[in-house]
Amino acid sequence: MNVGRRSCLCPEGKAMGAPDAHVAGGTGRKLVACNTCSLCPQECVKEKLSLVHGFLQADAQNQLSDLETKLHREELSEEGYLARVKALLSKELSVENGDAAALSQKSNGCSENGAYGSDEDSERAAMTDNGSSPCKVMIALFLLTESPASSRVTRSSGRQPTILALFSKGSVHPAAPGSGSDSGGVFNLLTVYFCHWRPPSSSSFSLHGCSFKSWYGFFEGPMCPSLSQLEEPEMLTDERLSIFDANEDGFESYEDLPQHKVTSFSVYDKKGHLCPFDTGLIERNIELYFSGAVKPIYDDNPCLDGGVRAKKLGPINAWWITGFDGGERALIGFTTAFADYILMDPSEEYAPTFALMQEKIYMSKIVVEFLQNNPDVSYEDLLNKIETTVPPAGLNFNRFTEDSLLRHAQFVVEQVESYDEAGDSDEPPVLITPCMRDLIKLAGVTLGKRRQAIRHPTKIDKDKGPTKATTTKLVYLIFDTFFSEQIEKNEREEDKENAMKRRRCGVCEVCQQPECGKCKACQNMVKFGGSGRSKQACLQRRCPNLAVREADEDEEVDDNIPEMPSPKKMLQGRKKKQNKSRISWVGEPIKKDYYQKVCIDSETLEVGDCVSVSPDEPSKPLYLARVTALWEDSSGQMFHAHWFCQGIDTVLGKTSDSLELFLVDECEDMQLSYIHGKVNVVYKAPSENWALEGGLDMEIKMVEDDGRTYFYQMWYDQEYARFESPPKLQPSEDNKYKFCMSCARLDEVRQKEILRVMEPQEEVDGKMFYGLATKNGVQYRIGDGVFLLPEAFSFSMKLASPAKRPKKEAVDEELYPEHYRKSSEYIKGSNQDAPEPYRVGRIKEIFCSIRSNGKPNEADIKLRLYKFYRPENTHKSMKASYHSDINLLYWSDEEVTLDFKAVQGRCRVEYGEDLTECIQDYSASGSDRFYFLEAYNAKTKSFEDPPNHARRAGSKGKGKGKGKGKSKSCRQEAAEVKLPKLRTLDVFSGCGGLSEGFHQAGISETLWAIEMWDPAAQAFRLNNPGTTVFTEDCNVLLKLVMSGEKTNSLGQKLPQKGDVEMLCGGPPCQGFSGMNRFNSRTYSKFKNSLVVSFLSYCDYYRPRFFLLENVRNFVSFKRSMVLKLTLRCLVRMGYQCTFGVLQAGQYGVAQTRRRAIVLAAAPGEKLPMFPEPLHVFAPRACQLSVVVDDKKFVSNITRTYSGPFRTITVRDTMSDLPEIRNGASALEISYNGEPQSWFQRQIRGSQYQPILRDHICKDMSALVAARMRHVPLAPGSDWRDLPNIEVRLSDGTTTRKLRYTHHEKKNGRSSTGALRGVCSCAEGKPCDPADRQFNTLIPWCLPHTGNRHNHWAGLYGRLEWDGFFSTTVTNPEPMGKQGRVLHPEQHRVVSVRECARSQGFPDTYRLFGNILDKHRQVGAAPWGGGEVLGGPVPLHPVGAVQQGQSSIPPPPFTSVWGQCE
Repeated sequence: MNVGRRSCLCPEGKAMGAPDAHVAGGTGRKLVACNTCSLCPQECVKEKLSLVHGFLQADAQNQLSDLETKLHREELSEEGYLARVKALLSKELSVENGDAAALSQKSNGCSENGAYGSDEDSERAAMTDNGSSPCKVMIALFLLTESPASSRVTRSSGRQPTILALFSKGSVHPAAPGSGSDSGGVFNLLTVYFCHWRPPSSSSFSLHGCSFKSWYGFFEGPMCPSLSQLEEPEMLTDERLSIFDANEDGFESYEDLPQHKVTSFSVYDKKGHLCPFDTGLIERNIELYFSGAVKPIYDDNPCLDGGVRAKKLGPINAWWITGFDGGERALIGFTTAFADYILMDPSEEYAPTFALMQEKIYMSKIVVEFLQNNPDVSYEDLLNKIETTVPPAGLNFNRFTEDSLLRHAQFVVEQVESYDEAGDSDEPPVLITPCMRDLIKLAGVTLGKRRQAIRHPTKIDKDKGPTKATTTKLVYLIFDTFFSEQIEKNEREEDKENAMKRRRCGVCEVCQQPECGKCKACQNMVKFGGSGRSKQACLQRRCPNLAVREADEDEEVDDNIPEMPSPKKMLQGRKKKQNKSRISWVGEPIKKDYYQKVCIDSETLEVGDCVSVSPDEPSKPLYLARVTALWEDSSGQMFHAHWFCQGIDTVLGKTSDSLELFLVDECEDMQLSYIHGKVNVVYKAPSENWALEGGLDMEIKMVEDDGRTYFYQMWYDQEYARFESPPKLQPSEDNKYKFCMSCARLDEVRQKEILRVMEPQEEVDGKMFYGLATKNGVQYRIGDGVFLLPEAFSFSMKLASPAKRPKKEAVDEELYPEHYRKSSEYIKGSNQDAPEPYRVGRIKEIFCSIRSNGKPNEADIKLRLYKFYRPENTHKSMKASYHSDINLLYWSDEEVTLDFKAVQGRCRVEYGEDLTECIQDYSASGSDRFYFLEAYNAKTKSFEDPPNHARRAGSKGKGKGKGKGKSKSCRQEAAEVKLPKLRTLDVFSGCGGLSEGFHQAGISETLWAIEMWDPAAQAFRLNNPGTTVFTEDCNVLLKLVMSGEKTNSLGQKLPQKGDVEMLCGGPPCQGFSGMNRFNSRTYSKFKNSLVVSFLSYCDYYRPRFFLLENVRNFVSFKRSMVLKLTLRCLVRMGYQCTFGVLQAGQYGVAQTRRRAIVLAAAPGEKLPMFPEPLHVFAPRACQLSVVVDDKKFVSNITRTYSGPFRTITVRDTMSDLPEIRNGASALEISYNGEPQSWFQRQIRGSQYQPILRDHICKDMSALVAARMRHVPLAPGSDWRDLPNIEVRLSDGTTTRKLRYTHHEKKNGRSSTGALRGVCSCAEGKPCDPADRQFNTLIPWCLPHTGNRHNHWAGLYGRLEWDGFFSTTVTNPEPMGKQGRVLHPEQHRVVSVRECARSQGFPDTYRLFGNILDKHRQVGAAPWGGGEVLGGPVPLHPVGAVQQGQSSIPPPPFTSVWGQCE
């Protein structure tokens, strides 16, 4: 049968001259391609016919030629011609087939009974069957692909079945030939034909660029029951996968691929090797295939039931992830030429390969979802999220760790980049958030890698952020007015800059790809037909490297920017040629040559008038001044100008009101010829009802802008950036004509600075002795204690510095290969450079030498002092200081003579036995109080009873010094002077740290607190049971109050106007920390920030005092714009205000923590001064000046080189706490010992508490725990001291040794010649993912990127007993931003209680929630729980109010608040 058919058909085919299968393949490809070319419909039909012509019988060819001739003669219309051609070809196809059913009974390579012959016979038969078969194929393809203009149907006008639509459920019945709608019949004919006719080989026949094998499967009918697995096109026609019936348009175009699921899948290459699909193979165009059971999209059951078994699906064109919508799992999918597939469960053999991919893909889902709603979190917060997330059931791992995050960092960052690309163009990229930038640096991620294979097919719904800010009308108008003027200006500047500014790095693959031409930015480009106004780069070309770099630069704070000099108005003594004809005196002189009035250019001026003054340079604006005197002398006709400072010359800069002026202490004599004209300057005093005007609709304009009218409200200190109510100095009757307020104030300051002696006593040996001397307004008497700089005198005993290190010994570089990175002697967190505290002395004599003329030389005042020793100055050294009270001294009969000008301040030193109160009460009454109980003899190195002259005259030795109780008289005295506490509202209160500081200082009583985060709010309630705590959005509460509500939805009473006397809080400002320029979009963000909400609280309630606490960078954010707008609002409200930066370590905690403080006081109150530092601290951490608009500002602090007390160390803070292990979780344990240091005695409190709470620490993973165990105990130890060894972990696994495989260009080789590079980038080449190593004791990522990041100094670092904590973070992580979190001796991270102590929280302070909640409460609190007015929490200065002093160490601002009260 087969042979006969072969001999019959072969000659016939050759006689017809039909092309062979190779030619048919090429022709078929061209035929299908005609639909995609740019030919017009007529040309398209003509081209197709020319391609089919050679496959037709001779008779059919002749009939086609006749039809074409009639078309040219216009005997036939185009529609008629086409209809006849289709009818002819349909008839020809029917003739060729004979009968479709008959054809289906015969097949190549099959016997009549269905039995297959040999493969050789089948192939031979197929190779000879080339006569009619290609003809049928070509005719069918013509009819299938032909769609002239007359018969086209658009999507909107009707239905048009496509090839993909033919996957629909059910059969498509063939139409009668010539009916004009026969594509279904043609399709079925092709299907039947392809099911039973096989070409010689898949490589010898191809259609439309696909192998015939694919087309065969594509058009194949029902699955042959004899085959267990189908190939992709064949499988896709299975009715079990269809979700549409024959009459539905399930798929409208070739671009809309069907979606299915696949379970029990495996992925492999051409050779059948299993391989991962996420390692860049697909991106490098390596063909990968997969097999499995394909199921319909609605089937969620991963078992094989109901699935269509398929093999060699693909090749995979793309793979993608979606499902970042809060669901349990991320969805992973493949895209082939025919469909999208969502992966379910892998096959048993592929499960191990897929497990690692699942981990990083699910981790990417965690990161993306977490950052959607928390864009401002830190790296530690992300670790917290990852480590506390339980993987969903079914995944082959049970815990996420930091090591797994770093292992998959490249992939995770690429996912974040992909997520950003899927977002809207005006949304800030997640990539530049602080968390992602830290991860990129730490893991050495390469940005801008090719990511076309990663996509988000579903629309990502991003969180819209916090609620819209509730603002008062005044605050709204200030921001609206400023930004409406600035936005247009900035956008014009950006247009100019965009031409010059480098918008991309040019190195990464993102930069090197072309514009997509489809995104909004491209559509606006001129080359794509847009206007070109937006100046935005293609969204597909957003350079990630540049974005991250700009974000890093934006948050950097340069403490060493050179400041510009303060703008002086005119040069002293500058003379100008005067035109006497335009100037004439009016009236007679008042006194000598002084006048009351003068006429200039027909305009009369008198003393007290305000004028504009011409500068020497015409390009500069006019200066404004008040005329305080008029006279004539040898320099000509003169006036004295008391200058006004314009707002732009203050710290407010361009945010200021252009019509607002400020009084300054600056004045000079000027010639009248400089006066340009008279101006009107109005003083706007606060109204009597100022406190009740908050929140009312107020006009933003203070005066009308007529070009000559200005106003002022405040006096401005140009050095300290303080805005205060104008001084109330008044002239006397005899100096009205020449009184200058500036001169008077400056003279007062100069007089205070002059050193004077008073109360002369006797003259002895050429010296005049006195009983009193004054300096800076402070009186010093004989017997007073004084502070002196450490270099003022020395001791016979040399102070042994705890920071001195033994000389470095040679280390085994093979065992410790990273130790070479520790070249610097500086150890972060060390007190190595901390200065000594003040020397303390007692004045014995005050004298001046007698000059030759017999008069004392009062310009050279000397003091004779007794020296006091501190415990560390004795032979017992620092150990004695650690156990002693911080204000304990030892008397000494050693004397020293010094210049009076060396004195830094006055203090009080008493003999403890002479005190009328207990030492604790005496010490708590002020930061200047010291006591001694013994004398120290340096020669004999012994401690003795102090001599009688060491005791003050008149002291009766009541012996109360060692008592622990408080005397009755002391309590009565304190009660008599106690002032009422300020009623306080604490916004963004956290767990209550700031309020606790105020309470301990006796300053305030927090009656209301607002905190959205429930665990922190619960902690606040635990410690402040009398406070109303609102656990809701501050914007919602303010809106309720402003609308007149008395209670919230829970029935809690809301504070009303007049209730709040002090407002404090630290509003988060990260929401706008990624903005580089203020424009219309960033304005919208800023005006809805919590800073603006907080200012609106201030405007509405108008409290007596206002305090804003924030990170140090608050004063530098966005070129200090945030700071300037905050001060601008406060000034416009009428508040006196200032700002400064304080260092927590200088106020009694063992932590470096710089914080920005904005202070404000209502009209009539005294604006507090910032408190002087109490403790010496590391100088590197004490850069507290602020540069704004190229001008350096400092606070009023004068103690910049030393302080009254030594620094508080880690040993002081926590050496008494019992030992615990990694993961300790017992919430309550016993102390197991007495307090060892003064700080510990204070922090535990006076009441006996046997129970220690929250001495718990995080349970770190087995690998991290092993690293902590191997970090040495020596000071300054960190990851660079880890040995490169294999270690068996607690989970039973074993670490690997880190392999050094590359030459390090920067650091060379070790002394033994060993390599030091762990990645190809060490040689200057691009990073190679294959170089990554994991599960090593030395984390691979640290040497990988160490050269770019200061060798990652401090990561896995131990605290130093004699050092201090880094800034306490919300989640201690060894590889976090503050990596020095290991205990000095124990192999664990610091505990919650240790962190709380570093912040100054007393041990009795309660925290709430799990361990991570508690860490966050402590880390987010202001330092010491009360860094500002309340100061370090452990102390309670009851005497602060009565004495104007604070406790030891005193809470900052206590003294000034005492004065304010």
